Order: sequence, then C-alpha cells, then structure tokens
Amino acid sequence: MDGPNQSSPLAGDFLAVLKQRKLISDIPPNAGHRSELKETTATTILGFKFAGGVLVAGDRRATSGNVVMYDRADKVLEIDRHSVMAIAGSPATAWEMARILEHSFQFYRRSQLQEMSVEGKVRALSKLLRDNLGMVIQGVGVVVPLFATYDKKSSDPAKVFFYDAMGAQFEATDFASSGSGAPAVRSVLYYENNWGAKPLRERSREDSILLALKALDTAAEADTATGGIDRHARIFPIIKIVTETGVQTVGDDTLSELFQSQVA
Repeated sequence: MDGPNQSSPLAGDFLAVLKQRKLISDIPPNAGHRSELKETTATTILGFKFAGGVLVAGDRRATSGNVVMYDRADKVLEIDRHSVMAIAGSPATAWEMARILEHSFQFYRRSQLQEMSVEGKVRALSKLLRDNLGMVIQGVGVVVPLFATYDKKSSDPAKVFFYDAMGAQFEATDFASSGSGAPAVRSVLYYENNWGAKPLRERSREDSILLALKALDTAAEADTATGGIDRHARIFPIIKIVTETGVQTVGDDTLSELFQSQVA
C-alpha cells in the first residue's frame, strides 16, 4: 500500500494524509492541535463581620474568557442553617462541592443528633479542595471559596474563612474577599474598617449591606469579570447574612431601595 515516506513532513499527521488523498475537503486551521478550553468562571465574592454576625455577598456575573455567559449566577450558597459558602472560580466544581458539603452536614446532624463542629465544617471544605488538586494542576476546575458560619459556643461567634486552591484554610479577622475583583474589594473594606465612620464589626445591618453594594460596584468599575449592579435590568448582588437565628437572604426590593436612596 502506497503512503507517504517516513521522512515526509506528512508522516504522523493523519489529517494531512486524508486531505492529500482527497478523502476530506476543508481542514480547519490547526486541526491537529487541541483548542484552548474556555472555562466558565465566577467572581467576585466578599465576607465581613458586622455587629449582628457575618455578611457574605457576591456579584452575579459568570464569564468564559471575554464572553459574559450569565448575569444571574448564584455565588453565595446556603449549606446549613448557620453556614454559607461563596464561590469564586469554576461554578461547575464549586456547586458540586456545595452539594457534597450540604449532604455531609445533614448526614452528620441526623446520625450524631448534633451539629458538626466549626472545625469539622471548615476541614470538610478543605478536603474537597485538596481532592480537586488534580483538576487544578490541569488548569481547570479551580475554586477559591469563602466559608462563613455562626458558632454560638464561641466568644467570637461570627466566623469567616478563606482558602487557596490547594485547600489551605485561614480565618479572617474582620473581612475576606476572593475572585478577580478581590483587590478592589479588599481596598474598600480595609479603608472603611480603619478610617471609615465605624469599624466593620460595629456597623448595623443596613450600613453593612450598603458597604457590600459599594464594594462590589467599585470592583465592577475596574474588573470586567465582575458584574456589579445592573441599574437597567435591576440585577443586584446576592447578599446573605448569617446571625444567631440562621441565614437570611436580603431581597432585591430591599437592595434596590437602599441603592437608589443611598448609593446611586
């Protein structure tokens, strides 16, 4: 059977052989090369302690490269009655992690007839991140979350934890942020905590919600992957508050009223 000589530049290039023999017609450029994967990612998230507990917020935009995939993504997920997880990175991986955590906490509560300790909850998420390290090394499925909870047994019950992609966990003293817009958010929170009218821990619920809206809107001005606030479509960030009584979601009507009267 005739075929290209082993020294021929076509040797080993199956698609080029097919084209030479007229078995296929138009070969796309670089057909023999793997195209770059455009993974959907979600940013930006923040969490900070205020007078009543912990506020956790995230913008709504999910992107794939320079394309806006979705403008209503939920990045702040309720895990149990006193815990929320905010996601930055791959939504597909993060949402699966959230489902696993939710089922794990439920199983522990029903089998042990008590809540899992804060240490156990934090380490459970850390283990999921470590188990995902293989995907991270391949450059996909990266998740860098925040985890917030309220521990009634602690002298400092409001808790905010942040992680790296390998699962290392750190407890934030006052605030934390993750995602592409995190530098701008951290700058706003640092300024307000140190030189604002009040430290974050002394702020009321309403003041804290306003600060979260301002921080995410500021991040959106500098980072195209952060959705911020869509004034025309009435798309507002997801904001959840964790207190002694449980997790509460701030409604869009409340956010719209506060934004129009205090921010815009």
